[in-house]
Amino acid sequence: MEIQQGNHGVFACQRKYLKEILKRFGMEECKSVSTPMNLKEKLQKGDGVEATDATTYRSLIGRLMYLTVTRPDIKFTVSALSRFMNCASELHMMAAKRVVRYLKGTATFGIKFSRGNQFKLSGFTNSDWANCVDDMRSASGYCFTLGSWCFSWSSKKQEVVAQSTAEAEFMAASGVANSLFG
Repeated sequence: MEIQQGNHGVFACQRKYLKEILKRFGMEECKSVSTPMNLKEKLQKGDGVEATDATTYRSLIGRLMYLTVTRPDIKFTVSALSRFMNCASELHMMAAKRVVRYLKGTATFGIKFSRGNQFKLSGFTNSDWANCVDDMRSASGYCFTLGSWCFSWSSKKQEVVAQSTAEAEFMAASGVANSLFG
């Protein structure tokens, strides 16, 4: 992890580690993309596509998980891809490599902890509705900031199947409240 400290705060990133990932998977010359995930693509188990090398897939996902320490922008996508560790197909590998292509274009991104006296607490939450093709469960996510510092974030599948968008949103909001105050 690279840490840069200045008068205005601290910046943490993992550019060197990302370069190692690009080299390890032969993607130094790949074209970057603007998003880590294709939202129209629905990944699922048993998609009928040829299986990929499980060791390579697990290695890539593990490395991406380590990057989420300074890159919360990929946390949701990496979490979704990690669900297929035991049944990864070529489609899953292509989706994982898309994350690497996104990271190549955003290699200078990281987390900045700014100095200042603005300590406003803000929270954000959202969910999808029945996005998982395999079990129809929704995913919830949240992020809390204090000033410019993101101190808590999460992305995970909901424990029960929501019957509507409103119910999925309610479960996401109540999950946030439980995480923060429970």
